[in-house]
Amino acid sequence: MSTEILINSRRYEVRIAIVEKGTLSEFHLQRPTEKGLIGNIYKGKVVRVLPGMQAAFVNIGLERTGFLYVDDVYLSQNELDSRMLIGEHDPEEKVYSSIIPESDLRRTQGMNIEDLLNEGQDILVQVSKDPIGSKGARLTCHITLPGRNLVFIPLTEHIGISRKIEDEEVRRKLKEQIERLRPEGTGFIVRTVAENASDEELEADMEFLLLLWDEIQDIAIASEVPSLVYEDLDITLRSVRDLFTHEVDNLIIDDSETYKRLRDFVKTFAPQLTDKISLYQDDTPLFEAHGIDAEINRATEKKVWLRSGGYIIIESTEALSVIDVNTGRFVGKNNLNETIFKTNMEAAKEIAYQLRLRNIGGIIIIDFIDMDNEEHREELFAHFKEAVKKDKSRINILKLSEFGLVQMTRKRSSENLTQMMCEPCHYCAGEGILKSRRTICYELFRKISRNADRTGGFSITLRVHPRIADMLNKEEKNTLSQLEKDTHKKLVVVPVKDLHIEKYDIIWHQ
Repeated sequence: MSTEILINSRRYEVRIAIVEKGTLSEFHLQRPTEKGLIGNIYKGKVVRVLPGMQAAFVNIGLERTGFLYVDDVYLSQNELDSRMLIGEHDPEEKVYSSIIPESDLRRTQGMNIEDLLNEGQDILVQVSKDPIGSKGARLTCHITLPGRNLVFIPLTEHIGISRKIEDEEVRRKLKEQIERLRPEGTGFIVRTVAENASDEELEADMEFLLLLWDEIQDIAIASEVPSLVYEDLDITLRSVRDLFTHEVDNLIIDDSETYKRLRDFVKTFAPQLTDKISLYQDDTPLFEAHGIDAEINRATEKKVWLRSGGYIIIESTEALSVIDVNTGRFVGKNNLNETIFKTNMEAAKEIAYQLRLRNIGGIIIIDFIDMDNEEHREELFAHFKEAVKKDKSRINILKLSEFGLVQMTRKRSSENLTQMMCEPCHYCAGEGILKSRRTICYELFRKISRNADRTGGFSITLRVHPRIADMLNKEEKNTLSQLEKDTHKKLVVVPVKDLHIEKYDIIWHQ
């Protein structure tokens, strides 16, 4: 399968497209004004402990405080032991020992947030999820530092192997390699790209990450609170570190300065891939030449047409996304059951693709078209599970219900494509609907009738949107005339182009 990484780099924006077999499969975007925070490490201060939610708010110097769940809190063994002996803390005491956790740190399962953190306490945290909507960043004390082949977990002794490496013999050998090479008291996760890595490559990664962790600890001790202690790589270098594997055939970038910086980075961390990097110099913009811009625009639309003539509708809220499958123009050839089954099967593949492309996360409900045939339901479910295997995000899918509903979750760590590229409509404030013209006309009539006796004068000016004015002067002309008779006032309709369609002014003349 041919795979390319296309990088469109500009001073104001960097766009990265993963293209598989000529089709856009993933899209990543970073703007300097809206830079992501995932992976950044901060020295923060606990500003509020919430026993009712078993969480705490931590000030890390951003506009909104970060959110730290109890399961993500780690404290040194010494501090935990002292707290167990004391029973409870002096509320005036500030605890600083967890700023730089000790190597014998353990997870604080089974303990309450109020036993672990105090308001005013300084703490070292890492961003695990970017701020989304009105929510602040999700934080964790479980620090992880990703390298090319390994992810360093300084606070545990755990050895993990990527789930994408499925061969049990390979997994066993990799675990033995790490066990042999790692310093005592350190933990590592082997990334997919390291499946065939040599001892020298793994050892080089370990040395770099261990030195980086030492530097982070030194900076944290000397830093003020709140402050940024460590900033993860920018999206261009991160894409090379995380996405540029041996399976990628080409990496094409259209900016010469970024091209040089990227090549230098690859020469250090993956020199064998240097020859796969090329600078794009054609007159036609890179994304336009590969049809990426058109694909991105389609990925922000609610309706997605299927080749058969059916379509899916994608609706998202802050915590939930709903996908509805419809036969549309597809009428089939033989019978209704076969038509529905084919539409559902095609939709399942497209939905898996759209979830990955749009980066839709959280709870997802898929409403497939109802099918009476149990074998068809089983085949559809198996087909959908197979289709989402390419997705790198963690996914959990429940069995297809009798109503044709699939409930699933997809790990969300950043904003989806629509949230990144769009904003709520300034007309409807994101509701997606407006009051009908007739409803607005009748609102006007009621207000005029209610207040007509309270004011003097013989005329009223109605300043309204042109579409409302058109309805008042045509379809509601008789109602307007009757209202003039009932109120004994002359009604003058004035269209105002710049008015919001739901807004209007009623001017009472004395």
